[in-house]
Amino acid sequence: MSAVLELAEVSVRRGQASLLDRVSWVVREGERWVLLGANGAGKTTLMQIAGAQLHPTSGAVGLLGELLGTVDIFELRPRIGVSSAAIAEQIPRDETVRDLVLTASYAVLGRWRESYDGVDHERADALLREVGVAGLADRTYGTLSEGERKRVQIARALMTDPELLLLDEPAAGLDLGGREDLVSTLSVLAYDPLSPATVLVSHHVEEIPPGFTHVLMLRDGRVVVQGPLEETLTAEALSATFGMPLVLEHHDGRYAARRKQHHRG
Repeated sequence: MSAVLELAEVSVRRGQASLLDRVSWVVREGERWVLLGANGAGKTTLMQIAGAQLHPTSGAVGLLGELLGTVDIFELRPRIGVSSAAIAEQIPRDETVRDLVLTASYAVLGRWRESYDGVDHERADALLREVGVAGLADRTYGTLSEGERKRVQIARALMTDPELLLLDEPAAGLDLGGREDLVSTLSVLAYDPLSPATVLVSHHVEEIPPGFTHVLMLRDGRVVVQGPLEETLTAEALSATFGMPLVLEHHDGRYAARRKQHHRG
């Protein structure tokens, strides 16, 4: 499988602060990665690099067969599907769900004078079905629940048939039911061999959908561990990532973590 994303010794600095410190990482076709770390660990910075939104201070980034810095990023970006809070904040509340997904073809938010053909409409409707919100196509975005909005954002991110899908904390702000619905949807996508290589950012192991294959853990801008999920996601690695003793449980393809209790003898 060829590399979709390749980072070699990538660092990002802002003044005296080091946001990423010599990160090396390869994402290949067909892989489903989860990116774990506490607030401030560097996850969003890493996603901005992966989405061609940010250039590193040092190191090299290969993205979809191109070297970042030597290619027109506006040609790269349509090949990358992104769902993030930053994009969600820009979505017009009066936009219909179908139009919101359709406009991804032109990388715009808000329907204007673009023209779409039947194939575009069919794809938008198929994606809304795939993420479980087919019945909402004619509703306006502002009337949706937070869980419904997250699913629509993912459908939009998939509209251009991207080669790389970046999901930045898709379960943030959801209640338990909404989170479980979203995890189920993401699991269906993960198991679909036609889905693009995917990177999912989270703080919580409970949000890792079954079907995800790899994990990268960050702390203070540095990689703690990375590799196949089943052998890399351990209590020891998780404890090192979050800076406290943690217990990790794994049942029916799902993970759960909690703080290790010290019993007084």
